[in-house]
Amino acid sequence: MKAFYILLFTALFSISCNSVKRTQKFVSQGNYDEAIELAVKKLQKDKSSKEYDAHIRLLEEAFLKAKDEDNRQIAFLKRENSPASAKEMYYTYLDLEWRQNLIRPLLPLYSIEMGRKANFVFSDYSNDLLAAKDAYVKSLYQEAIVYTQRNTKQDYRSAYNVLCELDEVQPNYKDVFQLKEDTHFRGTDFVFVTLNNHTGQFIPFRLEQDLLNFNTYGLNDFWTEYHSKRENRINYDLGIDLNFQTIQISPERLADRQYIRKQRIQDGYDYRRDRRGNIVKDSLGNPIKIEKFIDVSATIYITTQEKSVFVGGAVVYKDLNRRQQLNSFPLSSEFIFENAFATYRGDKRALTGEDLMLLNNHFIPFPNNEQMVFDAGQNIKERFKEILRDNSL
Repeated sequence: MKAFYILLFTALFSISCNSVKRTQKFVSQGNYDEAIELAVKKLQKDKSSKEYDAHIRLLEEAFLKAKDEDNRQIAFLKRENSPASAKEMYYTYLDLEWRQNLIRPLLPLYSIEMGRKANFVFSDYSNDLLAAKDAYVKSLYQEAIVYTQRNTKQDYRSAYNVLCELDEVQPNYKDVFQLKEDTHFRGTDFVFVTLNNHTGQFIPFRLEQDLLNFNTYGLNDFWTEYHSKRENRINYDLGIDLNFQTIQISPERLADRQYIRKQRIQDGYDYRRDRRGNIVKDSLGNPIKIEKFIDVSATIYITTQEKSVFVGGAVVYKDLNRRQQLNSFPLSSEFIFENAFATYRGDKRALTGEDLMLLNNHFIPFPNNEQMVFDAGQNIKERFKEILRDNSL
């Protein structure tokens, strides 16, 4: 048991020493915030630790060096006085406040090793922080305005992103909400999709609705919208035509076939007999059985129903502003309705497993032409979705 406590003490001492070494390493590498976070964590955890004094000393050193570094950076940024420096100055003041707020709950910290309280000189950054925030917000606002004045979709998207950043720093600033609405609208690619029937045959209305219901495609994203109905205030940049060019529907076909099935099957048992006709028994006195086989046959009549439809067309991409065709992709689908059922005459035991399955089937009314086209359209929709996804903006 004594050995256990010795090992435990050794392990705890080793962990404590390692944390001090890590903090020292952070300080020596200039990673002052990491050093401060680690020291604060250790000081919060165990005030009776042998390394308590070491962490106080390292915390004081890291805080002083971090503060000095940030003050020098702020002085440089003030001299630079550029829009880009406004952001860095704001977040530097936030860092200065963050360190003070992290350490303040621990005070006072008395170090036996140094024979005094740790020296942390705190400053009031509230006015500086407000001024830096104001400058940062104004620079973001002006940056967004510059982007909007360039009047391109990409610049409107950049403006929107800048305005989102501004909204996080200063919610409800000026007309930012309306500007975000405007830049999002102007940065969005609106795609107008039309379905054209050049086949001379009827296309089910529900198929048209299904093909043009883009909510089921999952294609709309933040900067792209697909429309099947024009909206007056929107300038559509891209047009997509879903052109149906041919619909071929076969007649309803019934085909009859018949097959003769023959099988040799087991049909009960007989008993083994000796030359005198007596039943032969085994060593236990039981009669010895012999499997009995017979030949059976049946005729099966198989009827097959079949009807097919082929739908062919193309997806055409167009630049609506330049009135030019950009690309074209073929689109086709074939749907086949098939059903088979059977009847038989003779001994059912002669039939195969497949024959028996067909006996469970029955005649099904042929689907009408509208249903056939609709069923083929489901495959068309999947292919159309692939084309839209592969050629998304």
